[in-house]
Amino acid sequence: MFKNKILLYIAAIISVVIIIFAMTFIPQRLFRIDVGSVSKITIFNGSTGENIEITNDSNMEYIIKNLNSTTFKKRKLAYGYSGFSFKVIIYNEKGKVIEELLINSSSSIRYKGFFYKVTDNIVDYDYIENLFENS
Repeated sequence: MFKNKILLYIAAIISVVIIIFAMTFIPQRLFRIDVGSVSKITIFNGSTGENIEITNDSNMEYIIKNLNSTTFKKRKLAYGYSGFSFKVIIYNEKGKVIEELLINSSSSIRYKGFFYKVTDNIVDYDYIENLFENS
């Protein structure tokens, strides 16, 4: 009887862990960045090796609002993969990194060790490409 209770508790704990992990695959907004707290954004172009630093308020606001308004769905682990289009690092007013992500396309990013697919809106890939062309 005691052994059955232990097995039941273990099964319940495993079930809860599986449910919590599965819930992370529900589409959600990953970013809730306060535009006013951002002092600069650096973007590294993985195709050309160029790096730009964005301090212009309108460009920073556009990029942050675009990320904040986009819903993403977790897809798979990103470990072991290399290559990306853009590496975006967002800094607060104290110069501390508050977010870091890799943009693969307008519909795919890597964030905190996982690939994410855009489920609504898009990551404005063209806008970022234009920042490099106009710098």
